[in-house]
Amino acid sequence: MKKIKLLFILLVISAMPLLSFAQEPPHPPGSGGAAAPGGGQTPVGTAPIGGGLELLLALSLVYGGKKVYTARITKE
Repeated sequence: MKKIKLLFILLVISAMPLLSFAQEPPHPPGSGGAAAPGGGQTPVGTAPIGGGLELLLALSLVYGGKKVYTARITKE
């Protein structure tokens, strides 16, 4: 039962980056006579958020795997 719970928790944690998306950039201003908010400039801040998160999760999984491996080796 513990293995099933652990597997479920790992699956949920690994699926979190796939379910969370960054906010879309605002629409460009219209060509109407009034000045739209933003002044017709290119929107700023449209970089993706999750790039470093996957790397951090992968490195933590590798580090945890190494810790488990060394713990099993010293146990035997």
